Amino acid sequence: MSIVKNGKYYFYDFVYEGKRYRKSCRTTDKKLAEQIEISVKNDIIKREHSLPTNQNKNLLFETAWENYLKNNGNSEKAIERKIIAAKHFLPYFKNKILTTIMPLDIKNYQIERKLELISLEKNKNKKESEINFRSANYEIIIISNFFNFCIERGYAEKNPAAKIKKLNELSRLKTLSDEDIQKLIAGATNKLTSDLITFLIYTGCRKGEALNLKWDDVDLQNDIIAIKGTKTKYDRYIPASKPLKGLLSNIDKKSEHVFCDKTGKKITDFKKSFHTACRNAGLKDLRIHDLRHVFASKMVMNGTSLYITGELLGHRTTQMTKRYSHLVPDTLKKAVDDVWRKEIIP
Repeated sequence: MSIVKNGKYYFYDFVYEGKRYRKSCRTTDKKLAEQIEISVKNDIIKREHSLPTNQNKNLLFETAWENYLKNNGNSEKAIERKIIAAKHFLPYFKNKILTTIMPLDIKNYQIERKLELISLEKNKNKKESEINFRSANYEIIIISNFFNFCIERGYAEKNPAAKIKKLNELSRLKTLSDEDIQKLIAGATNKLTSDLITFLIYTGCRKGEALNLKWDDVDLQNDIIAIKGTKTKYDRYIPASKPLKGLLSNIDKKSEHVFCDKTGKKITDFKKSFHTACRNAGLKDLRIHDLRHVFASKMVMNGTSLYITGELLGHRTTQMTKRYSHLVPDTLKKAVDDVWRKEIIP
């Protein structure tokens, strides 16, 4: 302790990491002055080590959220998605003091969003198990990531969204028949869209992976395509099948990127032209990401193991690939029959 009395009041006077701190405690009570000194020291130590300090005790959710958007290191598209999602939860939380938000507050917000989604026109007369709450779950994920950021910056000590359970998400595993695939490709109004649709079906790549693909990552001599900068942060390698090689061989090398416009400029999306192809093919409720499921379904139904399918898709956990297990009843039955074809238990 380094409490000293100077005139009427006690002062704290100490040195931390080479810097001197001295100020009046504005009290004649020595014990209270000692407690003030301890509190000041704690705040200084916490600030030096990016831990929560008393300076943040009145920080509003909205203020911290604005700081999060500016300093979380996300891409412009990722930030845009967060802003869109925040339109739902920001009005609910923005005027709350950050450190007063408890798990119950997050849960209450989740319940409100759940009831809101249930009341939508498209969900009327549906059972709760038939409603997809993916958007509400995404919002909770963003809130959780936001609080992790706040903990790192010393705005908060705990993440109240960390243990909130997800609501029901309907599995979307659309697949296409060979005839539908042909119709979809034929429905494309330009070669670029046709090539992209075909590439995604042949590889199971995500849209972003295809649009970011560079010719330097395509090795047709050794039949290998390197998929880099993936969502999971792991590179993977896809064997180039004969039709895939034929597709890539017929694409002009206008720039470093495989898929680009007529001027050689990399494209950032092809959602509009994809929807046109779907409309021309007479296919409703089809998304670009569904082509990844088409690839996976084709692989699994042809007898490819879930493990290999998961490797080709770049899944980091087997749980993701297990969604396709319902497509292989015959393969699973054969595996059981092969093991127990000879009766050994009397």
